[in-house]
Amino acid sequence: MHDSLGCTQLWRNFPSQLGKSVQCNVLVYDRLGYGKSFPMFTHERENNYMETEADILNDLLNELKIDHTILFGHSDGGTIALIAASKYPEKISAVICEAGHIFVEDITVQGVKDAWEAYKTTNLPERLAKYHGDKTGMMVKAWTEIWLSDRFKAWNIEPILKNIMAPLLFIQGENDEYGTLDQLEKTVSQVSGTAEKFIIPGAGHTPHKEVPEIVLEKAAEFINSIL
Repeated sequence: MHDSLGCTQLWRNFPSQLGKSVQCNVLVYDRLGYGKSFPMFTHERENNYMETEADILNDLLNELKIDHTILFGHSDGGTIALIAASKYPEKISAVICEAGHIFVEDITVQGVKDAWEAYKTTNLPERLAKYHGDKTGMMVKAWTEIWLSDRFKAWNIEPILKNIMAPLLFIQGENDEYGTLDQLEKTVSQVSGTAEKFIIPGAGHTPHKEVPEIVLEKAAEFINSIL
C-alpha cells in the first residue's frame, strides 16, 4: 500500500520481486485520488481518513474473496496496514509497516511543510502529474491541509495497537525525514502479537527505494518465517 503521494506505478518492480521471492500472489492498488484511480470527491479530510482507508481495504478483500493477507504498507500505507490489522484481525496474517506513523511529530509537520514549499517552487507538480495526472493538485492539497491543520495534532492511534495480534515487522530508516524512531519503538512495544523492528542505517523515509535489496531480503525473511 502506497504512501501519501504515491501510487502503484511508483512501487516499480518492488512488489513483483517480493512476490516472486516468497512465492505469494501480490495485490497492489491505487487509493481513490491516486495514480489511475478516480479523483477524490473533495480535498477535505477528517482526522480518521486512514481508518476509512482501512475499511475500504477490508471491503476490497471481501470483494476479491481474499481471506489471508500479509499487508505491506509504506508511510500512510503503513499506518493503514496497522489500522486494518487492529480492526480486521481475522483477515490479516501479518503486517510489514515501513515508515508508518502512529502519532503526529514536529518532524513530520516540518517534512510536509517542506514538501508543500517544493510543490510551489520546483518542478514537483510536473513530476507528480506524470503518475497522477490532473488529480495531482487535489491530492497534494488533501495531504498537506490535514497534516498541517491544528486539529490533526491530536491524531493518535496508539490506543488501538493492542488489538494487533498478527506478527509485525516495522521497517524504518535511521534518518527518516518524516518521523523519529519513536514511531517504530512505540509501535512494537504496544502490539499484542510478536513484533520485530528493523532500523536501516543511513536510510531516509523510503528504504524500499533507497536500499531495495536490503528491504526485499528482510521482508522475504519475515514472510518466510510465518508461512
